[in-house]
Amino acid sequence: MRRTREERLVLVDASDQPVGEEEKLAAHRNGGKLHRAFSVFLVNDRGEHLLQRRALSKYHFRGLWANACCGHPRPREAVASAARRRLYEELGIDAELSEIFTFAYTAEDPESGLTEKEIDHVFVGRFDGFPQPHPDEIDAIRWVHPKTLARELEESPERFAPWFLEAAPRVFELAG
Repeated sequence: MRRTREERLVLVDASDQPVGEEEKLAAHRNGGKLHRAFSVFLVNDRGEHLLQRRALSKYHFRGLWANACCGHPRPREAVASAARRRLYEELGIDAELSEIFTFAYTAEDPESGLTEKEIDHVFVGRFDGFPQPHPDEIDAIRWVHPKTLARELEESPERFAPWFLEAAPRVFELAG
């Protein structure tokens, strides 16, 4: 799923108020510009969370484990709509989502030299079907219990995306 048109992000201030737009890669260069993003966590009926390993072709943080999907809303696109759109684009599924918190973070990817500087809206949904991961987005998926995942996060944090390291403990606390 290579994007053929320029992808634009919503630049925001510290209160998540729009202040402009920027081309996606440009918003991640030179220390990054604060922009709006989202992360989707999916939980099944057994209480397991769906994780994805980011494709090696991704522009940054490639090959790391993260939540079910993440991305950026387009200008004038509601964050919740963008989250459902990316869930379908990356995993071929649809699920009802609820926003449970928002947080700000900054993380530099030493491999690509790009920086995430985001206000991240975190959504949780229930899903028990069979995802169809898009190979340009995802190298692998797995379901994992929060206790097992908490141990993995503690023992091998370098295997996980930085936003996931920050968001996951709070998601486990709020959504199980």
